[in-house]
Amino acid sequence: MVKRNLYADLATTGGFGFDVFTDDEIDKIHLATLEVLEKTGLYVGTDEAMDILEGGGARVNRKNKIVKFQPYLVEDCIRSAPPKIVLHGRDPAHDVVLEGKRVNFCTFGQGVSIMDVDGSVRASVTEDVGKAALLTDAMEEVDVCERSLTAGDAPDDVAPIHEAEVVFANTAKHTVYGPGNGWRAGKIIKMAQSIVGGEEELRERPICTINCSPTSPLTLDENCCTGVMTSARAGVPCNLISMVMAGASGPITLSGSLVVHNCEILGAIVLHQLTCKGAPVIYGCSSLSFDLRLTTTPVGAPECGMLNAGAPRLAQKYMLPSFSAGG
Repeated sequence: MVKRNLYADLATTGGFGFDVFTDDEIDKIHLATLEVLEKTGLYVGTDEAMDILEGGGARVNRKNKIVKFQPYLVEDCIRSAPPKIVLHGRDPAHDVVLEGKRVNFCTFGQGVSIMDVDGSVRASVTEDVGKAALLTDAMEEVDVCERSLTAGDAPDDVAPIHEAEVVFANTAKHTVYGPGNGWRAGKIIKMAQSIVGGEEELRERPICTINCSPTSPLTLDENCCTGVMTSARAGVPCNLISMVMAGASGPITLSGSLVVHNCEILGAIVLHQLTCKGAPVIYGCSSLSFDLRLTTTPVGAPECGMLNAGAPRLAQKYMLPSFSAGG
């Protein structure tokens, strides 16, 4: 029996509400996105990804690695992505359904320091990653476990693999990782396959999600491309998380930055779906604003909440599961 949380769109009272954008404005953002993807395009960092995109009908300039996407190709790939995803736990009692406007909660990463009970602050280590996962496993309010700390005692190039090892060992809930590239994603997926009994068993019940992040503005670099292709081929959910900074790596206006955000996500979805049609994908957002006076990225600013409320509206338009950072 999978978990289906209450719908978020059941209006029990009238009166005040919070809609960042109207339906007409969401349509305008979508049309602007299609125009940018067709006229400007995205930088794509690997030959393999360019081969896949060109084979699907995109226009590829090999010299400058710019790929331009016709609107029909973008919308075809949106339609081929599944509108419902089940995030399976090692224990089926923790299976979570992503569909429509159902709301679930997960931890978020990735902290690099931890405060001990005596108040002292130190760099987090692998043991802390496992303990945080165990704590998440015990919290009824949290549906999914994303590794929330860094294995600072492990070499940088393999730290995500060590983090996955201890997270898998300390929770029966669905787990989420940001491996950083396709090679590390493949190693984490191999672990998951060993846990559930094989490649097909993981494809049937994927117990982990791989986070992949475009680089703003308008870049799918080598690490993002390899992560997207690896997760698509394995049949595990791929959470595409853009991190546009309004005023720095995107326009200062929220709608303008959401166009950049949407271009990156939809371009990555095209690559994902052309790699494996129907593979599970999540429309993610961790975009925020840039404080031009202090040159900081304040995650507590209202603009951060507005961007992360606007992105799910786009995901709902496309009938895609979504993920948003809470700030």
